[in-house]
Amino acid sequence: MTSGTGMGNDPIVFTFFLIFTGAAIMATLALFARQSLLIAYVVLGVLLGPSVLGLIDQPRVIEQISHIGIIFLLFLLGLNLNPDELLRMVRKTVLVTILSSLLFALGGFLVSLLFGFSLVEALLIGAVTTFSSTIIGLKLLPTSVLHHRRTGEVIISILLLQDLLAILGRDIFNVQALLTLAYQT
Repeated sequence: MTSGTGMGNDPIVFTFFLIFTGAAIMATLALFARQSLLIAYVVLGVLLGPSVLGLIDQPRVIEQISHIGIIFLLFLLGLNLNPDELLRMVRKTVLVTILSSLLFALGGFLVSLLFGFSLVEALLIGAVTTFSSTIIGLKLLPTSVLHHRRTGEVIISILLLQDLLAILGRDIFNVQALLTLAYQT
């Protein structure tokens, strides 16, 4: 089915209509069933996507639009952060962040080895299991009793520090890859 049917034959307008209407319906059902809104939104994507109903047949457009949503979520986080408070919290959570990251990395590494992955694959899986999703954490936090409490502030601080570690790790990996490529030529 073509996503340009109706709505003036504009596929982006029709896609937004499907997403927002579907999100409202799925959110209502999820809240009634006392389920996470995130699960409802994922189910909506599966239902509307090319695998089931095929109403949205241009996943690339949605991927590009999703970057705008992430920008808005992070902007919302910034609106609610006091820089002085954030620095104070970051100083307090550095040790917790490093220890939890190392613990998750070690756990992911060991489980990967148990499942027969190679050493390099196990290291990569260990690194990936280290990081939480800041976006999901930010989306779930307001629905919990931790919102606007000290524990919520600590969680946000840890998530932001993990993001910084991920960026540093990615940059170190990119430099290493460039150096390896330079030595091969």
